[in-house]
Amino acid sequence: MLLVVLTVSILVHLYSTEYMSEDPHISRFISYLSLFTFFMLILVTSNNFVGLFLGWEGVGLCSYLLISFWFTRVQANKAAIKAMIVNRVSDLFFTVGILIIFYTFQTVEFNTVFGLAPYMVHSTILFAGYAVSPLILITTLLFLGAMGKSAQIGLHTWLPDAMEGPTPVSALIHAATMVTPGVFLIIRCSPLFECAPTVLIIITIIGAGTAFMAATSGLLQNDLKKVIAYSTCSQLGYMVFVCGLSGYTASLFHLSTHAFFKALLFLSAGAVIHAVASEQDLRRFGALRQLLPYTYAAFFVGSIALMGVPFLSGFYSKDLILELAGGSISLSANFAYSLGLISAFFTSFYSFRLLHLAFYGTARTSRLPLSQTHELSPLMAVVLFVLSIGTVFLGIFGRDIFVGPGTDF
Repeated sequence: MLLVVLTVSILVHLYSTEYMSEDPHISRFISYLSLFTFFMLILVTSNNFVGLFLGWEGVGLCSYLLISFWFTRVQANKAAIKAMIVNRVSDLFFTVGILIIFYTFQTVEFNTVFGLAPYMVHSTILFAGYAVSPLILITTLLFLGAMGKSAQIGLHTWLPDAMEGPTPVSALIHAATMVTPGVFLIIRCSPLFECAPTVLIIITIIGAGTAFMAATSGLLQNDLKKVIAYSTCSQLGYMVFVCGLSGYTASLFHLSTHAFFKALLFLSAGAVIHAVASEQDLRRFGALRQLLPYTYAAFFVGSIALMGVPFLSGFYSKDLILELAGGSISLSANFAYSLGLISAFFTSFYSFRLLHLAFYGTARTSRLPLSQTHELSPLMAVVLFVLSIGTVFLGIFGRDIFVGPGTDF
Protein backbone atom coordinates (compact mmCIF):
# COMPACT_ATOMS: atom_id res chain seq x y z
CA MET A 1 0.00 0.00 0.00
CA LEU A 2 2.81 2.41 0.82
CA LEU A 3 4.44 1.67 -2.53
CA VAL A 4 1.21 2.42 -4.42
CA VAL A 5 0.22 5.51 -2.41
CA LEU A 6 3.65 7.13 -2.43
CA THR A 7 4.41 6.40 -6.10
CA VAL A 8 1.14 7.82 -7.38
CA SER A 9 1.30 10.76 -4.94
CA ILE A 10 4.77 11.87 -6.00
CA LEU A 11 3.81 11.64 -9.68
CA VAL A 12 0.63 13.67 -9.09
CA HIS A 13 2.66 16.26 -7.14
CA LEU A 14 5.15 16.60 -10.01
CA TYR A 15 2.38 16.81 -12.59
CA SER A 16 0.52 19.43 -10.53
CA THR A 17 3.48 21.81 -10.33
CA GLU A 18 3.30 22.09 -14.11
CA TYR A 19 -0.47 21.75 -14.62
CA MET A 20 -1.35 24.39 -12.02
CA SER A 21 1.61 26.68 -12.73
CA GLU A 22 -0.63 29.54 -13.92
CA ASP A 23 -2.97 29.30 -10.93
CA PRO A 24 -2.32 32.06 -8.34
CA HIS A 25 -3.11 29.67 -5.47
CA ILE A 26 -0.71 26.87 -6.40
CA SER A 27 0.98 26.93 -2.97
CA ARG A 28 -2.38 26.22 -1.29
CA PHE A 29 -3.01 23.44 -3.77
CA ILE A 30 0.33 21.68 -3.19
CA SER A 31 -0.07 21.96 0.59
CA TYR A 32 -3.50 20.27 0.39
CA LEU A 33 -2.01 17.49 -1.72
CA SER A 34 0.80 16.95 0.79
CA LEU A 35 -1.62 16.95 3.73
CA PHE A 36 -3.72 14.41 1.86
CA THR A 37 -0.72 12.11 1.42
CA PHE A 38 0.21 12.55 5.11
CA PHE A 39 -3.23 11.40 6.29
CA MET A 40 -3.18 8.55 3.80
CA LEU A 41 0.11 7.32 5.27
CA ILE A 42 -1.36 7.44 8.79
CA LEU A 43 -4.31 5.39 7.56
CA VAL A 44 -2.16 2.73 5.89
CA THR A 45 0.50 2.34 8.60
CA SER A 46 -1.74 2.42 11.68
CA ASN A 47 -1.87 -0.74 13.82
CA ASN A 48 -5.20 0.04 15.50
CA PHE A 49 -8.70 1.18 14.57
CA VAL A 50 -8.43 4.64 16.14
CA GLY A 51 -5.28 5.51 14.18
CA LEU A 52 -6.92 4.20 11.02
CA PHE A 53 -9.98 6.33 11.75
CA LEU A 54 -7.82 9.45 12.19
CA GLY A 55 -6.31 8.96 8.72
CA TRP A 56 -9.76 8.07 7.38
CA GLU A 57 -11.26 11.39 8.54
CA GLY A 58 -8.15 13.27 7.41
CA VAL A 59 -8.43 12.12 3.80
CA GLY A 60 -12.14 13.01 3.94
CA LEU A 61 -11.29 16.54 5.03
CA CYS A 62 -8.58 16.93 2.38
CA SER A 63 -10.89 15.66 -0.35
CA TYR A 64 -13.38 18.36 0.68
CA LEU A 65 -10.66 21.03 0.49
CA LEU A 66 -9.37 19.76 -2.86
CA ILE A 67 -12.74 19.33 -4.59
CA SER A 68 -13.73 22.88 -3.59
CA PHE A 69 -10.28 24.24 -4.45
CA TRP A 70 -11.81 26.68 -6.97
CA PHE A 71 -14.25 27.92 -4.35
CA THR A 72 -15.69 30.69 -6.54
CA ARG A 73 -17.45 28.02 -8.62
CA VAL A 74 -20.86 27.13 -7.20
CA GLN A 75 -20.72 23.62 -8.66
CA ALA A 76 -17.37 22.90 -7.00
CA ASN A 77 -18.76 23.95 -3.62
CA LYS A 78 -21.85 21.80 -4.05
CA ALA A 79 -19.76 18.77 -5.06
CA ALA A 80 -17.43 19.20 -2.06
CA ILE A 81 -20.31 19.49 0.41
CA LYS A 82 -21.97 16.44 -1.17
CA ALA A 83 -18.77 14.40 -0.81
CA MET A 84 -18.46 15.50 2.82
CA ILE A 85 -22.07 14.68 3.75
CA VAL A 86 -22.25 11.29 2.02
CA ASN A 87 -19.01 10.30 3.75
CA ARG A 88 -20.35 11.52 7.11
CA VAL A 89 -23.21 9.00 6.78
CA SER A 90 -20.87 6.04 6.31
CA ASP A 91 -18.34 7.35 8.88
CA LEU A 92 -21.07 7.33 11.53
CA PHE A 93 -21.47 3.55 11.03
CA PHE A 94 -17.71 3.12 11.10
CA THR A 95 -17.47 5.03 14.41
CA VAL A 96 -20.21 2.89 16.01
CA GLY A 97 -18.39 -0.19 14.71
CA ILE A 98 -15.16 0.89 16.46
CA LEU A 99 -17.08 1.54 19.71
CA ILE A 100 -18.62 -1.95 19.59
CA ILE A 101 -15.18 -3.45 18.87
CA PHE A 102 -13.90 -1.76 22.02
CA TYR A 103 -16.96 -2.87 24.00
CA THR A 104 -16.56 -6.49 22.85
CA PHE A 105 -12.76 -6.94 22.89
CA GLN A 106 -11.69 -4.20 25.39
CA THR A 107 -9.05 -3.07 22.86
CA VAL A 108 -8.80 -1.53 19.39
CA GLU A 109 -5.45 -3.06 18.38
CA PHE A 110 -5.64 -5.10 15.19
CA ASN A 111 -3.54 -8.06 16.36
CA THR A 112 -5.48 -8.59 19.59
CA VAL A 113 -8.91 -8.17 17.96
CA PHE A 114 -8.06 -10.55 15.09
CA GLY A 115 -6.59 -13.09 17.53
CA LEU A 116 -9.72 -13.11 19.71
CA ALA A 117 -12.27 -13.03 16.85
CA PRO A 118 -12.59 -16.84 16.32
CA TYR A 119 -13.53 -17.29 20.01
CA MET A 120 -16.40 -14.81 19.66
CA VAL A 121 -18.26 -16.64 16.88
CA HIS A 122 -20.98 -18.09 19.13
CA SER A 123 -21.24 -15.24 21.66
CA THR A 124 -24.01 -12.61 21.64
CA ILE A 125 -24.37 -9.04 22.88
CA LEU A 126 -27.42 -6.84 23.40
CA PHE A 127 -27.79 -4.19 20.70
CA ALA A 128 -30.93 -2.02 20.46
CA GLY A 129 -32.82 -4.57 22.56
CA TYR A 130 -31.85 -7.59 20.42
CA ALA A 131 -29.33 -10.33 21.13
CA VAL A 132 -26.99 -10.29 18.13
CA SER A 133 -23.63 -11.81 17.23
CA PRO A 134 -20.97 -9.14 17.88
CA LEU A 135 -18.92 -10.25 14.85
CA ILE A 136 -21.84 -9.93 12.41
CA LEU A 137 -22.70 -6.52 13.88
CA ILE A 138 -19.10 -5.26 13.76
CA THR A 139 -18.41 -6.46 10.21
CA THR A 140 -21.72 -5.01 8.94
CA LEU A 141 -20.88 -1.61 10.45
CA LEU A 142 -17.32 -1.69 9.12
CA PHE A 143 -18.61 -2.56 5.65
CA LEU A 144 -21.15 0.29 5.78
CA GLY A 145 -18.22 2.57 6.62
CA ALA A 146 -16.27 1.20 3.66
CA MET A 147 -19.26 1.67 1.32
CA GLY A 148 -19.17 5.46 1.58
CA LYS A 149 -15.42 5.81 1.11
CA SER A 150 -15.22 3.28 -1.71
CA ALA A 151 -18.39 4.55 -3.42
CA GLN A 152 -20.51 1.40 -3.40
CA ILE A 153 -24.03 1.49 -4.78
CA GLY A 154 -26.29 3.79 -2.76
CA LEU A 155 -23.40 5.86 -1.36
CA HIS A 156 -21.64 6.33 -4.71
CA THR A 157 -23.28 9.61 -5.71
CA TRP A 158 -20.46 11.86 -4.50
CA LEU A 159 -17.81 10.23 -6.69
CA PRO A 160 -18.79 11.46 -10.20
CA ASP A 161 -19.43 14.96 -8.79
CA ALA A 162 -15.92 15.01 -7.30
CA MET A 163 -14.79 15.82 -10.86
CA GLU A 164 -15.32 19.53 -10.16
CA GLY A 165 -11.86 19.83 -8.64
CA PRO A 166 -8.69 20.31 -10.74
CA THR A 167 -7.69 17.23 -12.77
CA PRO A 168 -4.69 16.20 -10.60
CA VAL A 169 -7.17 16.00 -7.70
CA SER A 170 -9.32 13.62 -9.73
CA ALA A 171 -6.26 11.46 -10.32
CA LEU A 172 -5.37 11.42 -6.62
CA ILE A 173 -8.93 10.88 -5.40
CA HIS A 174 -9.83 8.20 -7.91
CA ALA A 175 -6.59 6.36 -8.42
CA ALA A 176 -4.57 5.26 -5.47
CA THR A 177 -5.81 7.06 -2.47
CA MET A 178 -9.16 8.54 -1.57
CA VAL A 179 -11.45 5.73 -2.76
CA THR A 180 -9.26 2.79 -1.77
CA PRO A 181 -9.37 3.03 2.07
CA GLY A 182 -12.76 1.29 2.03
CA VAL A 183 -11.35 -1.69 0.13
CA PHE A 184 -8.18 -1.52 2.26
CA LEU A 185 -10.32 -1.67 5.43
CA ILE A 186 -12.07 -4.87 4.25
CA ILE A 187 -8.72 -6.46 3.31
CA ARG A 188 -7.11 -5.35 6.59
CA CYS A 189 -9.99 -6.74 8.66
CA SER A 190 -10.22 -10.00 6.71
CA PRO A 191 -9.88 -12.14 9.89
CA LEU A 192 -13.07 -10.49 11.22
CA PHE A 193 -14.97 -10.84 7.94
CA GLU A 194 -13.98 -14.51 7.63
CA CYS A 195 -15.83 -15.16 10.90
CA ALA A 196 -19.06 -13.67 9.46
CA PRO A 197 -19.96 -15.58 6.27
CA THR A 198 -23.42 -13.96 5.95
CA VAL A 199 -21.81 -10.51 5.73
CA LEU A 200 -19.46 -11.80 3.00
CA ILE A 201 -22.48 -12.74 0.88
CA ILE A 202 -23.88 -9.19 1.26
CA ILE A 203 -20.47 -7.76 0.30
CA THR A 204 -20.37 -9.93 -2.84
CA ILE A 205 -23.85 -8.84 -3.96
CA ILE A 206 -23.30 -5.13 -3.31
CA GLY A 207 -19.87 -5.17 -5.00
CA ALA A 208 -21.24 -6.89 -8.11
CA GLY A 209 -24.22 -4.51 -8.22
CA THR A 210 -21.87 -1.52 -8.04
CA ALA A 211 -19.67 -2.85 -10.85
CA PHE A 212 -22.71 -3.30 -13.09
CA MET A 213 -24.49 -0.06 -12.18
CA ALA A 214 -21.43 2.13 -12.70
CA ALA A 215 -20.46 0.43 -15.99
CA THR A 216 -23.92 1.08 -17.43
CA SER A 217 -23.80 4.71 -16.25
CA GLY A 218 -20.41 5.18 -17.89
CA LEU A 219 -21.86 4.24 -21.29
CA LEU A 220 -23.98 7.40 -21.52
CA GLN A 221 -21.75 10.13 -20.08
CA ASN A 222 -20.54 12.93 -22.34
CA ASP A 223 -18.15 14.56 -19.87
CA LEU A 224 -14.62 13.21 -20.40
CA LYS A 225 -13.80 13.03 -16.68
CA LYS A 226 -17.17 11.59 -15.66
CA VAL A 227 -16.74 8.58 -17.93
CA ILE A 228 -13.46 7.79 -16.16
CA ALA A 229 -15.08 8.49 -12.77
CA TYR A 230 -17.82 5.94 -13.37
CA SER A 231 -15.22 3.45 -14.54
CA THR A 232 -13.45 3.91 -11.17
CA CYS A 233 -16.72 3.19 -9.40
CA SER A 234 -17.12 0.04 -11.49
CA GLN A 235 -13.58 -1.22 -10.76
CA LEU A 236 -14.14 -0.63 -7.03
CA GLY A 237 -17.15 -2.93 -7.34
CA TYR A 238 -14.81 -5.65 -8.64
CA MET A 239 -12.41 -5.13 -5.72
CA VAL A 240 -15.24 -5.35 -3.19
CA PHE A 241 -17.03 -8.39 -4.56
CA VAL A 242 -13.84 -10.44 -4.71
CA CYS A 243 -13.33 -9.62 -1.01
CA GLY A 244 -16.77 -11.16 -0.46
CA LEU A 245 -15.42 -14.34 -2.10
CA SER A 246 -12.42 -14.29 0.30
CA GLY A 247 -10.04 -13.32 -2.51
CA TYR A 248 -8.29 -10.58 -0.55
CA THR A 249 -4.96 -10.86 -2.38
CA ALA A 250 -6.72 -10.57 -5.75
CA SER A 251 -8.48 -7.45 -4.48
CA LEU A 252 -5.20 -5.87 -3.36
CA PHE A 253 -3.60 -6.83 -6.69
CA HIS A 254 -6.38 -5.09 -8.63
CA LEU A 255 -6.16 -2.11 -6.27
CA SER A 256 -2.44 -1.74 -7.12
CA THR A 257 -2.73 -2.15 -10.88
CA HIS A 258 -5.85 0.05 -11.01
CA ALA A 259 -3.98 2.85 -9.22
CA PHE A 260 -1.49 3.07 -12.07
CA PHE A 261 -3.73 2.86 -15.10
CA LYS A 262 -6.43 5.07 -13.60
CA ALA A 263 -3.91 7.76 -12.64
CA LEU A 264 -2.55 7.50 -16.19
CA LEU A 265 -6.05 7.95 -17.66
CA PHE A 266 -6.87 10.94 -15.48
CA LEU A 267 -3.58 12.74 -16.04
CA SER A 268 -3.86 12.10 -19.79
CA ALA A 269 -7.41 13.48 -19.68
CA GLY A 270 -5.99 16.51 -17.87
CA ALA A 271 -3.48 16.97 -20.69
CA VAL A 272 -6.33 16.84 -23.26
CA ILE A 273 -8.44 19.37 -21.30
CA HIS A 274 -5.37 21.59 -20.88
CA ALA A 275 -4.69 21.46 -24.62
CA VAL A 276 -8.20 22.36 -25.82
CA ALA A 277 -8.90 25.40 -23.63
CA SER A 278 -10.60 23.56 -20.71
CA GLU A 279 -13.26 21.89 -22.88
CA GLN A 280 -14.60 18.65 -21.30
CA ASP A 281 -17.53 17.72 -23.54
CA LEU A 282 -16.64 14.65 -25.62
CA ARG A 283 -19.04 15.73 -28.37
CA ARG A 284 -16.79 18.73 -29.07
CA PHE A 285 -13.56 16.78 -29.43
CA GLY A 286 -12.44 14.60 -32.32
CA ALA A 287 -9.30 14.02 -34.42
CA LEU A 288 -6.97 14.95 -31.57
CA ARG A 289 -4.47 12.15 -32.19
CA GLN A 290 -2.71 14.13 -34.94
CA LEU A 291 -2.39 17.18 -32.69
CA LEU A 292 -1.57 15.34 -29.43
CA PRO A 293 0.23 12.12 -30.42
CA TYR A 294 2.03 11.61 -27.09
CA THR A 295 -1.10 12.20 -25.00
CA TYR A 296 -3.02 9.88 -27.31
CA ALA A 297 -0.44 7.13 -26.81
CA ALA A 298 -0.66 7.44 -23.00
CA PHE A 299 -4.47 7.52 -23.10
CA PHE A 300 -4.52 4.47 -25.35
CA VAL A 301 -2.29 2.45 -23.01
CA GLY A 302 -4.45 3.39 -20.01
CA SER A 303 -7.67 2.53 -21.85
CA ILE A 304 -6.60 -0.91 -23.06
CA ALA A 305 -5.30 -1.74 -19.56
CA LEU A 306 -8.72 -0.79 -18.19
CA MET A 307 -10.40 -3.02 -20.78
CA GLY A 308 -8.23 -5.94 -19.67
CA VAL A 309 -6.34 -6.50 -22.93
CA PRO A 310 -3.92 -9.44 -22.40
CA PHE A 311 -0.39 -8.83 -21.05
CA LEU A 312 -1.21 -5.42 -19.56
CA SER A 313 -1.63 -5.01 -15.81
CA GLY A 314 -5.44 -4.72 -15.90
CA PHE A 315 -5.71 -8.11 -17.58
CA TYR A 316 -3.88 -10.03 -14.85
CA SER A 317 -5.78 -8.59 -11.90
CA LYS A 318 -9.26 -8.31 -13.44
CA ASP A 319 -9.14 -11.73 -15.07
CA LEU A 320 -8.06 -13.25 -11.77
CA ILE A 321 -11.10 -11.72 -10.05
CA LEU A 322 -13.46 -13.13 -12.71
CA GLU A 323 -11.73 -16.54 -12.49
CA LEU A 324 -12.17 -16.63 -8.71
CA ALA A 325 -15.86 -15.74 -9.09
CA GLY A 326 -16.40 -18.26 -11.90
CA GLY A 327 -14.60 -21.02 -10.00
CA SER A 328 -16.73 -20.67 -6.85
CA ILE A 329 -19.84 -22.79 -6.47
CA SER A 330 -21.95 -20.51 -4.30
CA LEU A 331 -24.99 -18.69 -5.65
CA SER A 332 -23.65 -15.24 -4.74
CA ALA A 333 -20.40 -16.00 -6.60
CA ASN A 334 -22.31 -17.01 -9.73
CA PHE A 335 -24.33 -13.80 -9.48
CA ALA A 336 -21.14 -11.75 -9.14
CA TYR A 337 -19.50 -13.64 -12.02
CA SER A 338 -22.35 -12.96 -14.45
CA LEU A 339 -22.58 -9.27 -13.52
CA GLY A 340 -18.77 -8.99 -13.60
CA LEU A 341 -18.66 -10.39 -17.16
CA ILE A 342 -21.37 -8.02 -18.40
CA SER A 343 -19.59 -5.10 -16.69
CA ALA A 344 -16.31 -6.09 -18.38
CA PHE A 345 -18.07 -5.92 -21.76
CA PHE A 346 -19.52 -2.47 -20.98
CA THR A 347 -16.10 -1.30 -19.76
CA SER A 348 -14.58 -2.16 -23.14
CA PHE A 349 -17.47 -0.45 -24.89
CA TYR A 350 -17.26 2.92 -23.11
CA SER A 351 -13.44 2.89 -23.25
CA PHE A 352 -13.57 2.53 -27.05
CA ARG A 353 -16.31 5.14 -27.24
CA LEU A 354 -14.12 7.54 -25.23
CA LEU A 355 -11.08 6.94 -27.46
CA HIS A 356 -13.14 7.27 -30.63
CA LEU A 357 -14.94 10.49 -29.67
CA ALA A 358 -11.80 12.21 -28.39
CA PHE A 359 -9.07 11.10 -30.80
CA TYR A 360 -10.64 9.76 -34.02
CA GLY A 361 -13.19 10.96 -36.55
CA THR A 362 -13.45 14.58 -37.60
CA ALA A 363 -12.70 17.60 -35.45
CA ARG A 364 -15.89 18.97 -33.90
CA THR A 365 -14.33 21.74 -31.90
CA SER A 366 -14.02 25.37 -33.02
CA ARG A 367 -10.98 26.46 -34.97
CA LEU A 368 -9.66 28.72 -32.21
CA PRO A 369 -8.94 25.99 -29.58
CA LEU A 370 -7.49 23.74 -32.31
CA SER A 371 -5.02 26.40 -33.40
CA GLN A 372 -3.93 26.79 -29.77
CA THR A 373 -3.57 23.09 -28.93
CA HIS A 374 -0.15 22.19 -27.61
CA GLU A 375 1.51 18.97 -26.54
CA LEU A 376 2.54 18.32 -22.92
CA SER A 377 5.45 19.99 -21.17
CA PRO A 378 8.50 17.70 -20.63
CA LEU A 379 7.78 17.16 -16.89
CA MET A 380 4.17 16.13 -17.51
CA ALA A 381 5.35 13.83 -20.31
CA VAL A 382 7.82 12.12 -17.93
CA VAL A 383 5.05 11.55 -15.36
CA LEU A 384 2.81 9.94 -18.00
CA PHE A 385 5.72 7.82 -19.20
CA VAL A 386 6.43 6.48 -15.67
CA LEU A 387 2.74 5.65 -15.17
CA SER A 388 2.66 3.93 -18.58
CA ILE A 389 5.61 1.73 -17.57
CA GLY A 390 3.77 0.78 -14.36
CA THR A 391 0.59 0.10 -16.35
CA VAL A 392 2.34 -2.23 -18.77
CA PHE A 393 4.68 -4.15 -16.44
CA LEU A 394 3.10 -4.17 -12.97
CA GLY A 395 0.80 -7.10 -13.84
CA ILE A 396 3.60 -9.26 -15.24
CA PHE A 397 5.95 -8.70 -12.31
CA GLY A 398 3.30 -8.37 -9.61
CA ARG A 399 1.59 -11.62 -10.56
CA ASP A 400 4.15 -13.78 -8.74
CA ILE A 401 4.11 -11.60 -5.63
CA PHE A 402 0.33 -11.63 -5.27
CA VAL A 403 -0.82 -14.96 -6.70
CA GLY A 404 2.32 -16.97 -7.42
CA PRO A 405 2.63 -20.59 -6.26
CA GLY A 406 3.84 -20.76 -2.67
CA THR A 407 3.37 -17.04 -2.10
CA ASP A 408 2.96 -16.09 1.57
CA PHE A 409 1.69 -12.61 0.68
